[in-house]
Amino acid sequence: MVSKQKILIVDDDENIAELISLYLTKECFETKIVYNGEDALREHDSWHPSLVLLDLMLPGIDGYQVCREIRAKSQTPIIMLSAKGEVFDKVLGLELGADDYVMKPFDSKEMVARVRAVLRRTQVPKPEVPKAEKIKCVEMDGLTINLTNYSVECDGTAVEMPPKELELLYFLASSPNQVFTREQLLDQIWGYEYIGDTRTVDVHIKRLREKIKDHDSWRLSTVWGIGYKFETR
Repeated sequence: MVSKQKILIVDDDENIAELISLYLTKECFETKIVYNGEDALREHDSWHPSLVLLDLMLPGIDGYQVCREIRAKSQTPIIMLSAKGEVFDKVLGLELGADDYVMKPFDSKEMVARVRAVLRRTQVPKPEVPKAEKIKCVEMDGLTINLTNYSVECDGTAVEMPPKELELLYFLASSPNQVFTREQLLDQIWGYEYIGDTRTVDVHIKRLREKIKDHDSWRLSTVWGIGYKFETR
């Protein structure tokens, strides 16, 4: 029997939390509700959810800090929930490691669709022994990006990164010196189903640059006014 995917709902508004749980339960997810940041961190470590729906305005530890602490030790997908609509809040959430951002009040179908979309994007395929011709791997001087087993090695050291960061790096490195607009990258990595803005790409490029420093023979380059490219020299 296939086990249900588990969604941890973190919101201090009991009515909203129960409503979200009802929507997700009807879609065959298993849910658990907590109402503050301390309980969220404890349940994340003990219950091991497939995804966390995280409200920003929580008593005690706020959603930003919860996201920061989860991301420091785990790649569990996180969707932030907030009544705040400012671009700054969205960007800050993404920079801290959130996978998506849903505005309140939300449409139930859109919220469920976003949960499914994030789970699809972040699920790493089960390891298997692939045929040689099916291996998807890009190798540069001092850099190996393997999309088959979702691994990155830079100067002989393994680099941990979430699936979307790895997919973005692989896509750019697969077409060296080709410039891609932010819209093209959104389409290729997140797909048409992703309702986001182009700042999402900027945030992920920033994370990649923090993990993959410029090399003598390659680097992630910004093409001002257009987008990005993986530049080889």
